[in-house]
Amino acid sequence: MSYRPQAPQKPGRHVFMDMSLRELSNYIDWTPFFISWEMKGSYPAILEDAVYGKEATNLFNDAHAILDRIIESGTLHAHAICQVFPVQSVNDDDVELYTDDTRSNVHATLHFLRQQSQKASTLPNICLSDFIAPKDSGIVDYMGAFIVTAGIGCDAISKEYEALHDEYSSIMVKALADRLAEASAEYLHQKVRKEIWGYIADEAFDNSDLIAEKYQGIRPAPGYPACPDHTEKLTLFSLLHGEEIGVSLTESLAMMPAASVCGWYFAHPKAQYFTVGKIEKDQVREYAKRKNMSIEECERWLSPILAY
Repeated sequence: MSYRPQAPQKPGRHVFMDMSLRELSNYIDWTPFFISWEMKGSYPAILEDAVYGKEATNLFNDAHAILDRIIESGTLHAHAICQVFPVQSVNDDDVELYTDDTRSNVHATLHFLRQQSQKASTLPNICLSDFIAPKDSGIVDYMGAFIVTAGIGCDAISKEYEALHDEYSSIMVKALADRLAEASAEYLHQKVRKEIWGYIADEAFDNSDLIAEKYQGIRPAPGYPACPDHTEKLTLFSLLHGEEIGVSLTESLAMMPAASVCGWYFAHPKAQYFTVGKIEKDQVREYAKRKNMSIEECERWLSPILAY
């Protein structure tokens, strides 16, 4: 393992309240915005599309008008929390997260799932823990956690438009809040890479490069393909205290406000997004033991990816 992990330049928990929506808007990926309105195509090319071009341009102009109104009114708020922790991988698929760099006290254990699909012999079945140095390797490692929201005030703004019987603008506000939440995650990840963790202090990418994920590192979210278990959000929230920025989890472990994003930071240059895919009962049985949960409860949370 030639990569040598770097300790964070700014250790500890970092809270950002009322991030500038004007600045965050520069990090928006507009392609998913158009997809949410059932328009297929990539931004900015979609604005010149033979089928969607005129409608997409009108929608884009409306979005900017409402976004400007929101920014000027100061009624929508974006907050964030992040921290980089000392960690080591253990037992192949778990990661121990420590209270400090002495690594003598385990603060939490993160549990990940490994691919089980049949692959060519040269392709390994990977797990997120593979991107963290093993405890017995002699290499000290780190990973981060984050929670961002751009949804504080969103419901109130949407309801104001609904009271005026302007359903279009109400939906638009929610779509913009979702885009700003993702933009917040992009902005914060860049800040972490360059300043807080600082493992790529001289990074110089424009927004198209960021959207294309040309940077080193990933930020997978619990409940998504690389770590499909939503219950890992409970650990993440216990570490960062999302309620401080107004974000909570529902009984089904959805985040409220809806325009929120959470996840983990991995810095290894070979870290990549992947899909765990379908898993067999042997892994579910072993995973339940690791998490101290019943097999039935694990099956309930992992039902979309069970191969049986």
